[in-house]
Amino acid sequence: MYDHRRLGRELDLFDTDPLMGAGLPYWLPDGAIVRHTLEEYIRDAERRAGYRHVYSPVLGKRELYETSGHWDHYGDDMFPPMDVGAEQVLLRPSLCPHHALIYRSRSHSYRELPLRMAELGGMYRSELSGVLGGLTRVRSITLNDAHIFCTLEQAVEEARAALELIGRAYADLGIRAARYRLSLPGEGGKYVADPELWRRATALLREVLDGSGIPYEAAEGEAAFYGPKIDVQITDPAGREATLSTVQIDFHQPERFDLHYIGPDGAKHRPVMVHRSIIGSVERAVAHLLEEHGGAFPPWLAPVQLAVLPVAEEQCDAAHDLAGRARELGLRAEVAGPEQGTLAARVRAARLVPYQAVIGGREAAAGLVAPRLRDGRRPDVLPGTEMLRRIGDRVAARGTALWDPS
Repeated sequence: MYDHRRLGRELDLFDTDPLMGAGLPYWLPDGAIVRHTLEEYIRDAERRAGYRHVYSPVLGKRELYETSGHWDHYGDDMFPPMDVGAEQVLLRPSLCPHHALIYRSRSHSYRELPLRMAELGGMYRSELSGVLGGLTRVRSITLNDAHIFCTLEQAVEEARAALELIGRAYADLGIRAARYRLSLPGEGGKYVADPELWRRATALLREVLDGSGIPYEAAEGEAAFYGPKIDVQITDPAGREATLSTVQIDFHQPERFDLHYIGPDGAKHRPVMVHRSIIGSVERAVAHLLEEHGGAFPPWLAPVQLAVLPVAEEQCDAAHDLAGRARELGLRAEVAGPEQGTLAARVRAARLVPYQAVIGGREAAAGLVAPRLRDGRRPDVLPGTEMLRRIGDRVAARGTALWDPS
């Protein structure tokens, strides 16, 4: 059973310091590579799906969150206001109010819809010290967030397409959903008091789930304060469950921010706001990937993709040449030379690297390498250029497969 906190320290991916503060991890170089690669994967997937990316500030005036409803319904999870002159500003607990303002800043025609707005943005939540842990519960969060502004008729298809994006990402990352949950309101004053809003949004989400053929369970008390949501649940090695990805249909915030578009009749109409997150927070996603794979990331995501191992000092020039060519192709390659120990010791040290290329005297003389795969397989000796091509093909294809023998 893997613990991402232990693995993160052993593999030099991330750490914390009490002087920085609890729930505020920092990322070391190899961890930053994993994070950056994951973020670029998400941005690329979103671009292909028709999303356009924005940036928005992590601060907002108190009035912004009063308008959105966060101040009244979510205030206990927010950091206290900061006085700046005559204004009060807060660290944002969510990106959706900012995206609503970006939408509102320009007029929109029905011809522009659906308008898909995405951001990998920072947000902050005042988690209690007792619940903080590694990357799974932090106070500084980078959220893979997006908001789709669309007509009522488009909402179900947009939410269904978001679920398909989540499924493809899970396949590429080598993770799986434990279950799908339709999260509904419960007792208490946490939720917006608008029964018709809840009824309409819940009916649409049920239509999404039923139309996708996904088994799901309804759970009261797990909804967002402004509406129901589909939660994609994951479990850690200890069996603890958490939400990684979400899809929501929201009638509340378009009303609060007085959002509209001009319809074919020339009149103003209220859009529907679909919230969705493919991998949730980057922090929780990396924690889950670490525990799911035991630090052996899929080849495209691994901090080091190729370890080049010269048998003796005489093969070091050939090893550095191969690693240099790998880096020119966009691969992450390192040379582990004899100064780092015996060949057997270096092979063990690189056990989590997807690919190893061993170069002895005969290989160096002929421009060949002896491949070793992380799973223990040893393909036939082949030219270094051919090994790089095959690794590049697997990395470009994403997924978890290590080797294509063709």
